[in-house]
Amino acid sequence: MLTLRVYGLLLHNGHVLVADELIKGRRITKFPGGGLEYGEGLKDCLVREIREEIGVEAFGLEHFYTTDFFQQSAFHSTPMQVVSVYYRFQVVDPGTIPVASEPFAGLTGPHDQEVFRWVALADARADALSLPIDQVVWRMLRGG
Repeated sequence: MLTLRVYGLLLHNGHVLVADELIKGRRITKFPGGGLEYGEGLKDCLVREIREEIGVEAFGLEHFYTTDFFQQSAFHSTPMQVVSVYYRFQVVDPGTIPVASEPFAGLTGPHDQEVFRWVALADARADALSLPIDQVVWRMLRGG
């Protein structure tokens, strides 16, 4: 089985936007985005996910990376390979995106929830992101 995921990289003033999510009771820090729906193109998927999750319109999408190694899904106990596609994108005014100042700020309870925050590219380490493919992309963003 295979799952295809599409994620966005929004850079602003030396920072990148990340999502802190409670997913099935687990705390996950990842790039914004999600799963491709049947009949949807990759870019359309990311535009939809950004609109649904953040409430802004993404534009100027540029391919950044596609998974080139095997990755088992962290969320499926049965065999499920993950292929993730990453795009850089823009929004009209990144400064208007509602963000938290601390990881997982305000997230409580068992239900899936998410908040966004800016992370300085110069300060954070790849292991600040929870998912292995995101960690590869983080190192690429930092130039090594």
